[in-house]
Amino acid sequence: MMRRLLLVLALMLSAAPVFAVNPDEVLADPALEARARTLSAELRCMVCQNQSIDDSNAELAKDLRLLVRERIKDGDSDEEVLDYIVSRYGEFVLLKPRLSMKTVLLWGAPALLVLVGGLSLLVFARRRAGKPTGSKLTPEEQAQLNELLDK
Repeated sequence: MMRRLLLVLALMLSAAPVFAVNPDEVLADPALEARARTLSAELRCMVCQNQSIDDSNAELAKDLRLLVRERIKDGDSDEEVLDYIVSRYGEFVLLKPRLSMKTVLLWGAPALLVLVGGLSLLVFARRRAGKPTGSKLTPEEQAQLNELLDK
C-alpha cells in the first residue's frame, strides 16, 4: 500500500516541472533556444497574468513564444526582443519591470506621502503648542477661583 502511494506521489510530482513550450516551437540551435527560454521566463502571460509565457498554455502565450523565437532567429539581441514586445504590449508584459521614472515614482510616492504627512503633523503640532486654547476668565470667575484656592 505504501509503495503505491509513493508511486502515485512520484508520478504527480514528476509532471510539475513540465513547461508549456510545445516541441514544434523549439529552435534547432540549442544556444538560441536557451536565449528564447530565458526571455520567455521574463515575459508575463497577458491572459494568466501571474505566469511567464514559458509556463502558460494560453494561445496568446504561445503566440508570444513564437514571436520571441522569430525575433531571435532574425538576429535581434535580447534587449531588442524585449523592447519590441514592450512596444506592442506595454511595460506590464515584463515580470520584472525596468527601473525608470515611472517605477521610481510608483514605488517612491507612498514613502514621500508619509514623509510629507509626518512633517505636516509636526508643523501643525508645534504651531498649536504655543497658542492658548481657552478664553480668559471673567472677573467673577477669577474671584471664584481665588476663593476656592484660598480655602
